[in-house]
Amino acid sequence: MGRRRLQQKSSGKPDYEDKGVAEKKVNRINLTEKDYEGTPSTLCRGCGHDAITASVIRAFFDSSVDPRKVVKLSGIGCSSKTPAYFLGQAFGFNAVHGRMSALATGANGVNRTLIPIGVSGDGDTAAIGLGNFCHMMRRNVNITYIVENNGVYGLTKGQFSATADKGSRMKGGKLNDMPAIDLAELAITFGATYVARSFSGDRKQLAPLIQGALAHKGSAILDVLSPCVTFNNHEGSTKSLKYIRENLDPIQDLDFIPYYENIEVDYKEGTDQEVTLHDGSRIVLHKLRSDYDPSNKMQALAAIHAAVAEGKFLTGLIYYDPSRPDFAEQMNLCETPLAELGQDLLQPPAELLDEINAELMK
Repeated sequence: MGRRRLQQKSSGKPDYEDKGVAEKKVNRINLTEKDYEGTPSTLCRGCGHDAITASVIRAFFDSSVDPRKVVKLSGIGCSSKTPAYFLGQAFGFNAVHGRMSALATGANGVNRTLIPIGVSGDGDTAAIGLGNFCHMMRRNVNITYIVENNGVYGLTKGQFSATADKGSRMKGGKLNDMPAIDLAELAITFGATYVARSFSGDRKQLAPLIQGALAHKGSAILDVLSPCVTFNNHEGSTKSLKYIRENLDPIQDLDFIPYYENIEVDYKEGTDQEVTLHDGSRIVLHKLRSDYDPSNKMQALAAIHAAVAEGKFLTGLIYYDPSRPDFAEQMNLCETPLAELGQDLLQPPAELLDEINAELMK
């Protein structure tokens, strides 16, 4: 793949040129992190979503993914603007409010050669889009699905979203008396096969989790706590930067090892666990809780409930199931993109149609 530059003209940053490339770190396909950027962000300064974008860029760079083989999907909301800020050379589709899951299902069906990543919000996913989201997971559609979760509707002045915790307060003092939808619990219940939670400001944990999701075959759901600095970063909010940092409950430290790297890991008996992904890549879990097993569905759900009861945010790889076939495999869809199928494959010969009709007449 030839080297191509993304010009950042409106950001105030100097344009990146080929001179000095020798000093810049490149990945296996000879690209720098700069090649994975998009347009300059228009989000509020300090928004957690921009930190997630940085982790996405790092994950794709470290995984040596060709940006031109990626399809980015989004819905409506502050979160759904973020795909514009990474992988400027990728394909992109912006859906109407709450319909990203349906769009992802269609994109996965018509072209399995593209690597799908979707970015949505807690309103786009857990409210108007909840039905589509549940069916996407039930079908185990192959996608890396990032929920940028801040508990508010940032584009419409900060009303509570469906993930706002019961007892939390708005800036104006209004108390939320509705129970929250826990997206990690929901994902496990409805059939997602890779479920994780992280914090936007923890790139050391989040970037490997995104890498693992990209290598996974099936619905990979990442619920990422992302404080809204404008409407939900005050005393009384359980999605504020201060509250989240004080109440994180990580279950692992993580390393991601791509399939092409032969890296030896120093294991300590009873503390580490290796998860092998579909493409041969590995996630090494350095478990802070030595008895936690991410392949145990009931243990994962129990751990989420225990954390909620304590007012904690459980982070890390919560659940993983490599055994379930993804949507395309269940539907026996062909590997060739539908747009590339020739007429000879799309139109059965007359003899075959006669055979089919004869069978139906019996």
